[in-house]
Amino acid sequence: MPVIDLTEDNFESTILSNDFVVVDFWAPWCGPCRGFAPVFEAAAEKNPGITFAKVNTEEQQGIAAQFQIRSIPTLMIFREKVIIYAQPGALPAGAFDDLVARAGEVDMAQVHAELAKQEDQQA
Repeated sequence: MPVIDLTEDNFESTILSNDFVVVDFWAPWCGPCRGFAPVFEAAAEKNPGITFAKVNTEEQQGIAAQFQIRSIPTLMIFREKVIIYAQPGALPAGAFDDLVARAGEVDMAQVHAELAKQEDQQA
């Protein structure tokens, strides 16, 4: 599956309609971002059941602001509409592949239960 370019028009629908989304926040002038791009694209090819998407922070400043992106590249992983990973920095291919695999192993029933518990405590 090819990497999707996210914009303000398709960001929310992409997150809501896919159970597993890996997002790369990047900019064209960023050397580490350009260096990480082939690693990201290779992972997308190896994992056709996962949605891989990129946000150009220069063009999509509203999305970058919404997620408080302060350095790029920043990787964010959504599982079942929940952010389970958000860290700045490019990763080597092996570490990125491992991260994606571990993200797929997260027990989302437990995550949703914990979120519900936190919401009850705040109410």
